Amino acid sequence: MAEAQRRNPTGGLQQRGEGLAAGLPPLLVAAERVASTVAQGVHGRRRVGLGETFWQFRQYEIGDSPQSIDWRQTAKSDRVFVREMEWEAAQSVWLWRDSSASMDWRSSRELPSKRERADLLLLALIVLLLRAGERVALLGEHVLPSSSRAALIRMALSLERQRAGDAPARLPGIETLPRHAHVVLIGDFLSPLEEIQAEIRRFAERGLKGHVLQILDPAEATLPYQGRIRFEGLEGEPPWLLGRAETVREGYLKRLSLQTQGLIDICRGIGWTSGRHRTDASSQAALLGLYAALSQRVGA
Repeated sequence: MAEAQRRNPTGGLQQRGEGLAAGLPPLLVAAERVASTVAQGVHGRRRVGLGETFWQFRQYEIGDSPQSIDWRQTAKSDRVFVREMEWEAAQSVWLWRDSSASMDWRSSRELPSKRERADLLLLALIVLLLRAGERVALLGEHVLPSSSRAALIRMALSLERQRAGDAPARLPGIETLPRHAHVVLIGDFLSPLEEIQAEIRRFAERGLKGHVLQILDPAEATLPYQGRIRFEGLEGEPPWLLGRAETVREGYLKRLSLQTQGLIDICRGIGWTSGRHRTDASSQAALLGLYAALSQRVGA
């Protein structure tokens, strides 16, 4: 058994991810994200792209092909319109999770670290998306999205490498993604709000829709400590010694509330959705929420 695990170091994470996804109601996978189903069955959606059936008119944007302009519709107003058709192929979903040192923290040995919970949710979500026929990729890998089983294994390997400390990042880097793609970002999002807003807005300005999931340890969410406590920084911050930790709880919780609400407001302001999850809560419930939120975005 030990030898098999050495040959397949991602087996544990992948198996738990698939197990979590497999435990979801089959109806969730078949529900098909709010959009109308087409010829591919319950997993087919009406999507903008190549096709023979008319979908909608929309205003011309820079980068659109001149051949897509509908001159009859354009002649009816002072704006230029293009004619969009149905596309029965799946859209791409790009996923990312925070790989910075703060994600390795846990307040108890009985709890998973934030990174472990993020990895489990991310991989389980990938399993569900692949089952639904979606093309999926990890941000920062510079690999084309795929719906194959091999892609699942490749992404599991990538997550394992990042768990070992490869390519740490508190916020996702900006890369060129196809129009109409969807983005899922998972992390603790404790960076300054102005930095978070700048990064997320860059995705939105490229026409991308997305969902942000903030993951926190329960001790981060409640600051339950009493008496003399020494806090050690995980990312180069100086240690902080408190004589009575309970005296700062009210101020800390207020600041955390402002951070969380600020993240919600940032997402709402650009038309994205957001959620919050604690590592002592049900991972299955978090996955249900993630998939439902993404369903709403894809169906929008």
